[in-house]
Amino acid sequence: MGANRLVLWDIDHTLIETGGVGREVFAAAFHAVTGTPMVRMTTAAGKTELAFFRETLELHGLSPARFSFARFARLMACGYHERSHDLLACGRVLPGAVGALRALARVPGIAQSVLTGNARPTTEAKLKIFGLDRHVDLDIGAYGDDDAVRAALVPIAQRRAGRKLGQAFSRDSTLLIGDTPADVIAGRDGGARVIAVASGESGLADLKEAGADVVLRDLTDTGALLDAIHTLLPTSA
Repeated sequence: MGANRLVLWDIDHTLIETGGVGREVFAAAFHAVTGTPMVRMTTAAGKTELAFFRETLELHGLSPARFSFARFARLMACGYHERSHDLLACGRVLPGAVGALRALARVPGIAQSVLTGNARPTTEAKLKIFGLDRHVDLDIGAYGDDDAVRAALVPIAQRRAGRKLGQAFSRDSTLLIGDTPADVIAGRDGGARVIAVASGESGLADLKEAGADVVLRDLTDTGALLDAIHTLLPTSA
């Protein structure tokens, strides 16, 4: 049976935490690209890396048009690989994440990928370091270097999955799993069902108010997660 349901995972605070290493890697790449030390940054929660990079440039009085985001993203990925030991020591895979990924991999008809604000090079680095890359098909995901607007990433992933899998994906066959109200809004506005997990800074009430179809405390109850997925993405979709 070919895949006819698409599950897209957010990464940071849904599957992993970087334990402060992410901020340090960002700062080092920012300095390398701009020649300016990073002294301030906005909140990254729910934003694409492209939007976050542009906002940080503007905070430092720098024009985004002057600097290459592609180079910045490559340096970010290199930074994570160079500091992989620090990332493993300070960061972690969140409870239940591995079990959830493995359980979904065994469900017929489901393809797993990511929908993340991270640029693809950063995504590949983080998932590889934590050993999670084997569970998802990164070729059918969408990334923070695809578009600055997170909601625009949903149809990008749907088109990529459609081309590779020979199946059209719509709201009724696409699910986004994330941890912020911005993730919820991106899924809702972009064309996906949404399961929100309160494993980041946002609480259950905030995620429900944002419009999540289902809200879970975390990923530790694999059975509850699978039940929610089967309800939101019925096999006949």
